[in-house]
Amino acid sequence: MYTFIQPFANLREILTSHKLAALGDAYVNFLYSLAISKKSGEPVGAKVDSRLLAEALRKAGLREYLPSRTDRHKQADAAEALIVYAWLKGLIPLEEGVKILERYEDAVEGFCDLLILAKKKLGL
Repeated sequence: MYTFIQPFANLREILTSHKLAALGDAYVNFLYSLAISKKSGEPVGAKVDSRLLAEALRKAGLREYLPSRTDRHKQADAAEALIVYAWLKGLIPLEEGVKILERYEDAVEGFCDLLILAKKKLGL
């Protein structure tokens, strides 16, 4: 979908991409803000805590794809990279991501579901 996105050989390459993580940080915060805004009925700007994303990554069974000494911040980066990559590839449209996050009271569960779906849709 976007020509500036290079092909990745495997899931680990996606999860450890610093460039994807940088874009993913902005995208995930926007996605989360939209979901909260829809739930509350008013515009909300929110930042997703790295602990929340790291926990979602672990719950989704994706922690095993990262090096053993990867800290919580890098685990959150990995989650952001995967989520934005699935969006960039046109596999999980923005509105679908918002709907997934809206379904859950616990944001960890919502992001876990989103990460599992991204992995599945990428065929990895």
